Amino acid sequence: MVRRKGLTIEDVARKAGVSIAAVSFALNDKGNLSQETRARIKRVAAELDYQADALARGLRRQPMGTIGVILRPLDALGEYAPSGVDFFSRLIAAAAVTAMDRGLGMMLVPNLLRSPIPAFAYSLDGYVVADPEVDNPVVQRLEDRGIPYVSLGRNVARPESPHWVSCDDTALSALLGHFAAAGARDIVLVTGTDANGWNQDTEAAYRSWMASAQLEPRVLRAPESAGIDGGRAVAAELLREGVPDAILCATGRQAVGAVEELMSRGVGVPTRTLVATASDSEHARISNPTISAIDMHPEQLAAAAVDMLQGLIHNKPVAERLLMPTTLFLRESTLKP
Repeated sequence: MVRRKGLTIEDVARKAGVSIAAVSFALNDKGNLSQETRARIKRVAAELDYQADALARGLRRQPMGTIGVILRPLDALGEYAPSGVDFFSRLIAAAAVTAMDRGLGMMLVPNLLRSPIPAFAYSLDGYVVADPEVDNPVVQRLEDRGIPYVSLGRNVARPESPHWVSCDDTALSALLGHFAAAGARDIVLVTGTDANGWNQDTEAAYRSWMASAQLEPRVLRAPESAGIDGGRAVAAELLREGVPDAILCATGRQAVGAVEELMSRGVGVPTRTLVATASDSEHARISNPTISAIDMHPEQLAAAAVDMLQGLIHNKPVAERLLMPTTLFLRESTLKP
């Protein structure tokens, strides 16, 4: 994949409205510039990440043999080891092992929009970006620099763009069918608020299944960052409106919070209502009761994304879009005595 030309000192000068010499003076703390002009030039250079990009151009003369992984959901959460969530640790481990098997190095790179940015971030051969959101500025930045990337999760930042790996909805349909077979007719979906493919596709699959079953959909939302507390808040809302027959939570932490709140208010799980999650997690496996869940197999997702990225880097034919299989695990929270 041919990269576009990186940022230049001319770009900084143009945006700051000064000469090239002035930019050089400001960034090297030389010359007789006013403090206001010097500060403005440095601010523009920082906004464009000019210093990091300048170093990257020097390193970019030959492939580094290293790819980067950006975890947008964890950027949004503001923490990179959320308690009880093992999806991302499994994903990272599999991506690293696959990269090494392919003769590549791998780096975890934090949000490219948050300073300080590693000086070599723009010199990596390509990136796997997990769950980019609509109008994602990280995707825009990679594209501006001509750096190849693969989206892990449907790329809603670029709906027309190929090169993404995501999950199919077979296990989700099976889970909803399991609810229905247990007699559930009022089935609520609790999803997140991030505008990414994961939330959009989960809701679309749910609505499609509900329509085919001639059931009325009901969707509630809780910020992913709220974790267990978000699930508790949704459960409290459902208690006010009337407890449904079944609740499908997008994340494991939402499901745990919902179960805890319901049972603390005397609502039995699964005797009164069924609860499951569309994302298996450590929380779901050790909860009491244990929570039925869909395993998205992050190891398979990571391996497929790394292979697709390697093909892009070396200009080899690759599948444009891949849907990987998922598995449903039925546990105590949906198995009535």
